[in-house]
Amino acid sequence: MAPVKISHVVSFSSQDPRYPVQNLLNPDNPRRPWLSCPQDKSGQLKVELQLERAVPIGYIDVGNCGCAFLQIDVGRSSWPLDRAFVTLLPATILMSLTDSKQGKNHSRVRMFKDGKEGKSRKDGGGLYEKQSCSTKEGCECY
Repeated sequence: MAPVKISHVVSFSSQDPRYPVQNLLNPDNPRRPWLSCPQDKSGQLKVELQLERAVPIGYIDVGNCGCAFLQIDVGRSSWPLDRAFVTLLPATILMSLTDSKQGKNHSRVRMFKDGKEGKSRKDGGGLYEKQSCSTKEGCECY
């Protein structure tokens, strides 16, 4: 199945003005990361993305730039607003503690396949995708 485009950003927690969350919408330039605001010391970065259409999610490739953990939750626009997102990928380690402390291996792509790390979403996947990244320092995603 071909990749599905992200149609727009619904919400986000923080962004660096030089590296805005809109960078996630540009698949032609995957090396332009989305960075947290330099003044944001929360250690977490969250984004809610809307996909162009509801599809079964068989795999997700995530570009990481300094985040220690990642969790991906999905939902549908047709769900009531009070219905919680469903966890597609439980909190997953993207960087080892040693790599994080030494600033090594902070830029890489992780590929998550259906049934390997998270739950299968054969029921139409999710029209919405919510990603949460966390680290003790800044968070960056691309």
